[in-house]
Amino acid sequence: MDSKYKRVLIKLSGEAIGKEDGRGIDKDKLERIVNQLVELSKSKVEIGIVIGAGNFWRGKYGEGYMERTTADYMGMLATTLNALALQEMIEGKGCPTRVMTAIEMKQIAEPYIRRRAVRHLEKGRIVIFACGTGNPYFTTDSAAALRAIEMEADIILLAKNVDGVYDKDPKKYNDAKKYDEVTYMQSISEGLCVMDTTAITLCMENKIPICVFALNEENSIIRAISGEKIGTMIEK
Repeated sequence: MDSKYKRVLIKLSGEAIGKEDGRGIDKDKLERIVNQLVELSKSKVEIGIVIGAGNFWRGKYGEGYMERTTADYMGMLATTLNALALQEMIEGKGCPTRVMTAIEMKQIAEPYIRRRAVRHLEKGRIVIFACGTGNPYFTTDSAAALRAIEMEADIILLAKNVDGVYDKDPKKYNDAKKYDEVTYMQSISEGLCVMDTTAITLCMENKIPICVFALNEENSIIRAISGEKIGTMIEK
């Protein structure tokens, strides 16, 4: 497989591997993603992954009875559940991985150290980044932008439930217009809800392009990395 990019950062939401009710882990969904990751890794693409935990917990679930910092830390810990499930299935298919966490839990994963993470990528290991940035009030979008910059990734692949960026919610409005290309500032000024403002700003300042595409389309990750025009590209 010919790849346009050598090193990529893939942002996966917890819902991407969740069951129909949005909770837990759907084995079939997970395997469809993993099969693509393994194929790409065998083609010498260096892959980093930031994964969320919306299928288990979101900080907002604690509103009204829980301190925000506690709720956010619970969300960070929940990302580790998804990271370990992803690691287990990838390695079951013969591809080496490392889970690195922004919160130390050395019995089950490596603490995040930038130089070590880069070395893992250079050795062909898929690196799964869990626990976001390790700080409350920061989303996994911000973590994806930060890790992409630190890893010097060529692009962020933002896998969504919709096939790109629209001017309004396509699930609510039939006349919603899809963009093929969007600038960073346009994304912020028009409130296009691609990533949070902190993440978009980090990408803009460090010139990291973002490809937004539908995860549920056939081989969409492979197609995006091969350079096929898919979804919406955010840059400039």
